[in-house]
Amino acid sequence: MTAVILAGGKSRRMGRDKLSLELDGETLLARAVRRFGEAFDRVVVSVGEKDAGGVAVPCVKDVFVGCGPMAGLHAALKHCGDDVFLAAADMPFAEPEAAKLIAGLCGDADACIMTDENGRIEPLFSFYRLAALLPAEKALREGRRSMRELFADIRIRTVGPDDLGELWTDRLLINVNDPADYERLCLELERDK
Repeated sequence: MTAVILAGGKSRRMGRDKLSLELDGETLLARAVRRFGEAFDRVVVSVGEKDAGGVAVPCVKDVFVGCGPMAGLHAALKHCGDDVFLAAADMPFAEPEAAKLIAGLCGDADACIMTDENGRIEPLFSFYRLAALLPAEKALREGRRSMRELFADIRIRTVGPDDLGELWTDRLLINVNDPADYERLCLELERDK
């Protein structure tokens, strides 16, 4: 299984490339690559249509340019030719050990999708089998770009905080979308020190 770090977003709400923002002296992208690289044998960065610059792992560009995270998933599955765990680079507390557990809970489903404490799905911290490749490609060819639309075409299992046990934290699924998110995160980390 390959860990795929999604790094192809446009950072519109942030107003600049959010993956170059630093936490504890490390960019969000470098942090994700390092953390998942310590736990997974293989890490790939899905860069959309841009260049990742400065990462020491393979990068893959979208086949369906400008089609969002599902295009990143499609490109990663096509490139890797194997099951993948998808983790958004803007989730600084995404826990690789939780990712492995989620993958292990998939059973015979095509994807194992994480939910938060309110039952909301988080498709960008979830496990996808290679079987999702052709349905993702079909959806993209039909102009259906939402990850949720893909779920109608594949067998999914959802898992929640209780399934993760002690690996669940309130921070696990936090992502950094705008300057206020980043400022809040920096303040929280400063308080933790």
